[in-house]
Amino acid sequence: MPRPSFLEQVRALDPLADHQRIVYLSSCYEFPFDTTRSLELALFRTFCVPSISALLDRTGEFHARAQKRYDDTDLIVSELIERGYDSERGRRALHQMNQQHGRLAISNEDFLYVLSTFIYEPIRWNARYGWRPMCEAERLAMFYFWREVGRRMGIKDIPGDYAEFERYGIEYERLHYLYTEANRRVGAATVELFASWLPRPLRPLVRRAIYALLDDAVIAGFGFPQPSPTMRRLVEGALRLRAGLLRFLPARRHPRLRTEMRHRSYPAGHRIEELGPPVEPHR
Repeated sequence: MPRPSFLEQVRALDPLADHQRIVYLSSCYEFPFDTTRSLELALFRTFCVPSISALLDRTGEFHARAQKRYDDTDLIVSELIERGYDSERGRRALHQMNQQHGRLAISNEDFLYVLSTFIYEPIRWNARYGWRPMCEAERLAMFYFWREVGRRMGIKDIPGDYAEFERYGIEYERLHYLYTEANRRVGAATVELFASWLPRPLRPLVRRAIYALLDDAVIAGFGFPQPSPTMRRLVEGALRLRAGLLRFLPARRHPRLRTEMRHRSYPAGHRIEELGPPVEPHR
């Protein structure tokens, strides 16, 4: 018997008016694992843009505090998804994110590209590896949700059409993906972070599995070793097997909230105002 889901509830909602509710149901009930992995991949892809990786490389955060950098981003994004950008905690998370970004010289075009990955990478991931693809209401809700977050971040010229914004992201990658040493350093630090979550003997396999999930343009942008076709098939097969098994499990009865999980950088819990690099005192 196929797994029941919140699909009918989602389809009864308006993607424009109810996008916060739809994103919450999709991310916290239907696809919690897939949402997390796809957003990790989304951010990872942005490090192939030299202007983005150079900025991150200069801060030194990915080399000195990779786990905290990951946890801070995870928690801010999760506050928005789980509580909504209009909630008290969502507004605080947005304020904290805007404060952090305001200290960095990030172009509007780079902001637009990063925002686009938050919309389309989860959709593409689910189409390939999810236990079901996202329905139209979920896809449009992702677009409306992150478009509104982008507006509240002060990002300008956000395309008003789903397909237009998707084309923007694809074209941006075609024009801007280019190997640099900063790309390699930031990408390698991120891979080592992911590998560090598993026992040491498994880490070489984790690295190879990560490479197998990346397309050729990303592999070239980081200068990573080209994965073998066999490794690609094994990783994709494992993810699709997982998806097939999930279709026959009961629907999740309780939301999976990452803001309520233990994070390595915040074993006693986090305060939103503490997320991000510390503010350096003026000299």
